[in-house]
Amino acid sequence: MMDRPAESRAVAPGNGRWLALGVLCLGVLMIVLDTTVVNVALPSIKADLGFNDSTLAWVVNGYMLTFGGFLLLGGRLGDLFGHRRLFLIGLVVFTLASLACGLSGSQGVLVAARAIQGLGGAVVSAVALSLILDLFTEPADRAKAMGVYGFVCAGGGSIGVLLGGLLTGALSWHWIFLINLPLGIAVFVLSLILLPATRNEAADRRLDIAGAVTVTAALMLAVYAIVNGNEAGWTSARTLGLLGGAVVLLTAFLAIETRVAVPLMPLGLFRLRSLAVANVIGVLWAAAMFAWFFLSALYLQQVLGYGPMEVGLAFLPGNLIMAAFSLGLSAKLVMRFGIRLPIAAGLLLAAAGLALFAWAPVEGRFALHVLPGMVLLGLGCGMALNPVLLAAMSDVAPTDSGLASGMVNTAFMMGGALGLAILASLAASRTAGLLAGGADQPVALVGGYQAAFLAGACFAALAVVLSATLLPRPPAAQPSGEAESVTL
Repeated sequence: MMDRPAESRAVAPGNGRWLALGVLCLGVLMIVLDTTVVNVALPSIKADLGFNDSTLAWVVNGYMLTFGGFLLLGGRLGDLFGHRRLFLIGLVVFTLASLACGLSGSQGVLVAARAIQGLGGAVVSAVALSLILDLFTEPADRAKAMGVYGFVCAGGGSIGVLLGGLLTGALSWHWIFLINLPLGIAVFVLSLILLPATRNEAADRRLDIAGAVTVTAALMLAVYAIVNGNEAGWTSARTLGLLGGAVVLLTAFLAIETRVAVPLMPLGLFRLRSLAVANVIGVLWAAAMFAWFFLSALYLQQVLGYGPMEVGLAFLPGNLIMAAFSLGLSAKLVMRFGIRLPIAAGLLLAAAGLALFAWAPVEGRFALHVLPGMVLLGLGCGMALNPVLLAAMSDVAPTDSGLASGMVNTAFMMGGALGLAILASLAASRTAGLLAGGADQPVALVGGYQAAFLAGACFAALAVVLSATLLPRPPAAQPSGEAESVTL
């Protein structure tokens, strides 16, 4: 057993905690990369394994289905049986599934392995925040650590585009998965050495089976309905039936949680204002950002004629700016102003960046029409992501930290999937209308993208309003010598 009471210990002070954070972030980076690295390789996978357009979508959707479905359950299992234990289990599942993906020679094997990858990725993602809370208890150090974690989560997507293009072009699509094998082994070994093997010995480890089944099934049905909504039609019987089934299962889950002795999700968590508001903000923000990343890449490729590697490089300036904020300045802002002001200001900058993209023309130039929006989005993401995560976790008891981590990850994932589906559908509808009106293909594409970017800016602006009005006010200003006692 990895987490016996006799093994409970804290990692070495000082550098030991930061080394442990580096290992955690490397594990999370593997998960984040896999959400974008595959997109670059999809044409090669399609040609090699004989997928058609509809079946190829399952290389992505199979992963999203299990990833979104198991976040809450993975986080709760971490609370009950040990965060490090679940992190290691999830890491092993993800790494072995990556090996199966890399060696797959048929459509069925690849899709099944991708689904198992999503399960492992969900567990790793759900408990990673809890492990950071276990490692860093001082507000200043915690803010810095969450900044590093936030940078990895936000910047990993662009790294995935670059890495996917490099590996697919230089070797083959198999290597976008096989590279996870040495990384997974290294993270596993270092995790055994550096991560704390503590767990709450007083916790009641009875698992709410009925709650686990209903909420996992509800989330999986919702993800399936959302990711297939554009293809099947949002008003089709299939989409409405799946969404209706998800609502019924979610209602049953809430009813179960009010009756069982040891609920999977104590409903009292929803009375924590910071957690509730942070999750709503996460849905809105992810809805805007996921769609922006996807549609801006299409704008660069289909309108401006960029190649996959050029698209990755185009995102680099924003990522570098985001890194500067996430890795240092964001933590200082949190310690100085609390969580509310950095969230509102960061989301306002992100909304402005999205609005700039809504003005990008057919004959766009990178320095004039792409870079300014990238800069604002980099500033906004780097400023806001760290405090959003802190807001979600700040008032939660240690015994529920894994569940809260699963909740905020679910909010981002479901918001991102829903936002991408809605805004991509909006872009497609606007483009179709312009084509029907006689517009040229590039003009019609840009018109669709502009409409979607503007809607995304509205999502981010709504998140600004919620953060400015509903998040708790910071405590009264204190003398500079006490600046680090600000409550997060």
